[in-house]
Amino acid sequence: MAKSINRHFQFLGSSKNVQSGRLWYPAADVYSTEGGWLVKVELAGVSAEDIEIDIQGNVLYIAGARKDKSCAVGVSYHQMEITYSRFEKTLNFPASIEGAMIEHNFENGLLIIHLKKAG
Repeated sequence: MAKSINRHFQFLGSSKNVQSGRLWYPAADVYSTEGGWLVKVELAGVSAEDIEIDIQGNVLYIAGARKDKSCAVGVSYHQMEITYSRFEKTLNFPASIEGAMIEHNFENGLLIIHLKKAG
């Protein structure tokens, strides 16, 4: 499993902390590259410190929460269409990705993950 890639992201152990309640499932694109994989996950409004990443065998697990930090006390909503809750995304790969080198960053509301083949 990748270790300490970015201090803002939390890398999970083998157990997942799944909470009850309404989950949000963000959209993702996965590309095979010459050196491994490129994963893009749509996470507009999510802070890096609210994201968890885990690799187990051929599965990439991404979870976290989008929080509404812009509303003040005493505000009532007129219309709400954006989901503010925990999210999960599980992506299955055709072969093991365990041990892959992980690089990631945010670009315009997208979490970009590069999984580079080990060795």
